[in-house]
Amino acid sequence: MSVVGARPQFIKLAAMHKAIQKDGTLRHIIVHSGQHYNFDMSGQFFEELQIPKPDYNLEIGSGHHVFQMAKCMTGLVDVFEKEKPDMVLVYGDTNTTAAAAITAAKCNLKLAHIEAGLREWDKTIPEEVNKLLTDAVADLYFTPTVTGRDNLLREGKSHNVFVTGDIGLDLLTGDKTEGKTFPSKEYIFVTCHRASNTENPENLKAILSSLAEVDKDVVFPLHPRTKNAIEKFGLGHHLTSGNIHVTEPLGFWDTQQWIRNAWRVVTDSGGVIKEAYFYKVPCIITDKQTEWVESVNEGWSIVAGPDKDQIIKAARDFEIPKKHSNFLGDGQAGVRIVDKILEYLYTRN
Repeated sequence: MSVVGARPQFIKLAAMHKAIQKDGTLRHIIVHSGQHYNFDMSGQFFEELQIPKPDYNLEIGSGHHVFQMAKCMTGLVDVFEKEKPDMVLVYGDTNTTAAAAITAAKCNLKLAHIEAGLREWDKTIPEEVNKLLTDAVADLYFTPTVTGRDNLLREGKSHNVFVTGDIGLDLLTGDKTEGKTFPSKEYIFVTCHRASNTENPENLKAILSSLAEVDKDVVFPLHPRTKNAIEKFGLGHHLTSGNIHVTEPLGFWDTQQWIRNAWRVVTDSGGVIKEAYFYKVPCIITDKQTEWVESVNEGWSIVAGPDKDQIIKAARDFEIPKKHSNFLGDGQAGVRIVDKILEYLYTRN
């Protein structure tokens, strides 16, 4: 049983579902928490990535992290008791991830964490707390990188830890973005959605004002949380510069096309950071840290933070690095995960 609730998880779920279907021995039940509930953030992805309609939708909606998790946990109890899955799969680091992990552990169900072991070393970040909670109770750890494995080892987790590569690459290998026509003009692709930026008016102002001063076109699909924050803090005038092109949230393949063809990417999204790395596009991170440290170490990403001067400087002075180790793997993570799950279940039985 996969439990998902947010856009980055739908991408991982799509790759995982294909691997499960390919194996043919497992029944796959999909539970949607409803954390991302509008069509642009949820339904569009299920259609585009050909994910089956969820077997259950808990419809938890938006709200405070604690309320979201509580509603998810109480809704999952009934589903778990009815279906009694042999393995619960959770993905990434959202409120849905942590809520499902805790509930599975309390219901004595086996739990696999896909994208385990990633750390940002700051518990004021909601996603970091979710990572720590989930890895505290998991039975199988599927980490995308050697760094993730090393983090788990330092925490005393050495059993059932597997480096699989990043499951998001399973979709990008031979993806649908090749051969697309884009403007010959160089542009910067921007995303912004993290709470540390959208809930802090000074951080958000610094990011938005930097976009108006870079000497390039800017393509900026607006996350609903960011749109609400811009309206709340009265920052809309920063988007009126002629070089900034605001769009509605994009589908998965459209997003990949814009990232692949960008001159630079500016983002606080972990998913976009690794996608930019995959396409060898320089990335400027508007967060103060990232779990994808390999991309920073190799020079493909620069941590500028929500600092206007640093963002502009990074965009202007970025030097394309010579090294690209492809630390994210080979696009076969789903197959490895299915094999290890089956091996674990057969051994237990």
